[in-house]
Amino acid sequence: MHVRRLHFALAIFLLSALPLSAQVQKPADAWAEWETLSPEAEEFTVLMPKNPTTETTKFPYHKMELNARTYLATSSAGPVVGIVSLSGIKSDPAQYTEFARFNSYVDAFKSFFPPKIRSKETLAKMVLVSSRPFRGYTGRSYKLTLGDLNGSVNAFVTKKRFYAIVSLNTKKDAALEEKFLSSFELPERPPDKPKTTAAADGDANTGNQQNNQVASEGEAALPANGAEGNTEQQPQPANPPANTEKNQQVPTPNQANQKPKGPIAGGMLNSKAIYMPQPEVPSGEASGVVLVQVLVDEQGSVVDARPVSGPQHLHAAAVNAARLARFAPTLMMGEPVKVSGTLSYNFARSN
Repeated sequence: MHVRRLHFALAIFLLSALPLSAQVQKPADAWAEWETLSPEAEEFTVLMPKNPTTETTKFPYHKMELNARTYLATSSAGPVVGIVSLSGIKSDPAQYTEFARFNSYVDAFKSFFPPKIRSKETLAKMVLVSSRPFRGYTGRSYKLTLGDLNGSVNAFVTKKRFYAIVSLNTKKDAALEEKFLSSFELPERPPDKPKTTAAADGDANTGNQQNNQVASEGEAALPANGAEGNTEQQPQPANPPANTEKNQQVPTPNQANQKPKGPIAGGMLNSKAIYMPQPEVPSGEASGVVLVQVLVDEQGSVVDARPVSGPQHLHAAAVNAARLARFAPTLMMGEPVKVSGTLSYNFARSN
């Protein structure tokens, strides 16, 4: 009788433990309920686990102060999904390209986000995977490793904000990652407004009047549309002036300054970079030196990169790293100029 009671008690204990065991094996059960998140102050909509944690803050980035909003859903078992929204770097093509603005936001994200998930001492590694334009906006896809967490980051920049869509986990969960990342939506980018031509037309008319006046005094008229890059030939006067020496005019300093400035040669640029991430080493053993020819724009961003030497299977990794490098603007007579040069990447053989 005592043995039967013992067996009965043991059976009750095992049955009561089953739901607990199932709960431990499926920690994401807390995310059974999802909702569409569309914050009023944002441009995006996304499908997230219900009741995500939100935070609004500011943080310094170089000489600027950026605004940050985070929308996070975390689990003690590992999964982390979230949106990081940043603003504060104005969309101003006169100062820097959209590509340079995007890279600055990515750099700011890498310093801001990791401490939100793990301690500041946790090593974070973010590797570019591919270009990912979305709805007309500049975008890229990255792989992110943050301590014991691994996953993906899709990043996009609009005229108002920068968005990083993050999915991390302690183990591979392709279904969860796809469900979250694919649900992110932005409105289609509106077409750029056409530049006002009234002022340009006014300048052209003024130039025509001045040229006609010069021609009437016995000198050849200069083209009114001598704008940078315009190679269209202008019709010549039917009766050119007899004094041909005056027709062969020497360009004035102002006209010479209108010619497009080519990039200056910078040679080896490794020591001149203010930010130069290391390339991702391909799987397996890899060694060798890859030289990448780069073109740096007036703001210090790499706008073109192509391999020129080294093992071919290392070219893609070197080019991806070179495109993320940043430089201080190069000035010539007080004006920023483009620079062409070479970056060297040394791949050491893994032990």
